[in-house]
This record gives sequence, C-alpha cells and structure tokens, in this order.
Amino acid sequence: MNDPLYIGIRFALYADLMLLFGLPLFALYTPEGRDSVAVQRPILIGLAIVGMALSAAAIAAMTASMAGVPILDVDRASISAMISATPMGMAWAVRMGALALLAIGLVALRRPAVIASFGAIALGSLAWTGHGAAGEGNAGTVQLIGDLLHLLSAGAWLGALVGLSALLWANSGQAETHRALDRFASAGSVIVAAVVGSGLVNGFYIVGWSKLGSLLSTFYGQLLLLKLALFAAMLGLAATNRFRLTPALGKIGRDNADGARRALRKSLMLETGAAIAILGLVAWLGTLAPPMSR
Repeated sequence: MNDPLYIGIRFALYADLMLLFGLPLFALYTPEGRDSVAVQRPILIGLAIVGMALSAAAIAAMTASMAGVPILDVDRASISAMISATPMGMAWAVRMGALALLAIGLVALRRPAVIASFGAIALGSLAWTGHGAAGEGNAGTVQLIGDLLHLLSAGAWLGALVGLSALLWANSGQAETHRALDRFASAGSVIVAAVVGSGLVNGFYIVGWSKLGSLLSTFYGQLLLLKLALFAAMLGLAATNRFRLTPALGKIGRDNADGARRALRKSLMLETGAAIAILGLVAWLGTLAPPMSR
C-alpha cells in the first residue's frame, strides 16, 4: 500500500512511540535527565494521546487497504474484524492498552522505569505491523525478534538525542551537561551495537544475500541504500560527539563553554535530522514489497 496518507501516519506513529520509550529510558540511565521527564510530563501525556489517535488511524488505513476502499469509507465491522481476528489487530489492542497505562503512570506514578516499560510495549507492538511479522517457523521468530530489537534500540537512540538536545538548549550547567553526555557515551555504544546487529538480521531476511546485487535497480533497494547512507552519517556524527566534542566540553573553562555547546547543538541537530529522515524512509519501506517477497 503505497499511500502517502498511510506513510505519513506510519511516520508520525513511529516517531511518537519511539519518543515515549526513548525519553523515559534516557532518564533512567542519565540522572541529569530525570528532571526533564517531570518538565516534559505534559508533553509525554500528549504524545500518549496522539499515539492512540495515530494507532486508530493506522488500523483504519490497514483495514481500508485490505478491503480495497478509501479510508473514509471503511466500516466499523471491518475494523472490528481486523482487531479481533489478525495478529496486527491484537498488537494494536495491546498498544492501546499500553498507551493508556503509560498516560496513567505519568499522572499517578511518575517513575521513568514504569513509563519506559509501557513505552517499550507500545513501540514493540509495531513489529507485528511490518515485514518482521511475515516470516514463519524458527526463521520467522528470529526475524520478529530482530525487528523488536531494532525498534527498541532505534527508540532509545532517538530519545537520547532529544533528551541531550533539551539539556543543551536549556543551558544546563557545564558539569551537568558533560556528565549526561559522558553517561550516554557508554549506553550509546550498546544502543548502536543493537541497531547494527538487528539491522543485519532484518536485512538478511528481508533482502537476502542473493538480492544484494539488484538493490540499485529497484525502488525498494534505492530507498534502503539511502537509509543506510543516512545511518552512516549518524554514526559519523555520533563518533564526533563522543570522541571530540564531549571531551572538549569537559576540558575547557566555563568562559569558553559556549562554543563547545554550539558545536554540540549543531551536531545533535544534524544527527536528529538524519534520524527523522530515516524514520520517513522506514515508514515508506514498510508499504513496499521487499526483495525476498519477489
């Protein structure tokens, strides 16, 4: 289903759920970011509500596609059947419940661990709406687990980028900001390793070794190569942040910190922009038939 409306819904839903998981997770391993969760609580509650609305739009769009009708013409009976009789529908129901509990947790419990757990469930449910759920048997299980890990690690990365950017733009203390960046340096290595490893697993099952030579000749392959190029740029920016800009912020005097902050802000903006572009490509790729299906 190569529908611009559905692609837009998928993009917004991916971004929304990744932030709902990634921001509370960032606060867990970065104490300097815990106050930001309290400040961002209204935003996170809004994201949970938007996530439910986008999920409702997504299930309606999928149902309309399968019925071969415009999204505005899909009837409630068809949507109910989709929810009750398909794995995608069951994943949707789990996601809606997780988002509701997440919103309640933000109001009542206010604990990053609880919020991140519900965010992980909501984000992980997207694995049942993509190519990762198409496999069968043991291979299908491995592919689904790879897709789950890819979603969660990508959400952790995006949440960290937004959390770190918030600290920098809020002009937090130099020592506080440096500690947050330094803590993320360790967690970031694990996150990047998970993204790369799960991406290789997904690529093996979705593209296949025998189809690598034909990537340039297919639209799916061209989008995938563009995604990989953007990911390589993110890796380069992340390496620059970790090995050059973060140590520089820790060594210079307070009077000279503004220049280091500006450099980090610019780098994080570029990295976040690349991540957003990748999400758009992922939303698009999910509507196309992968090489292994041909």
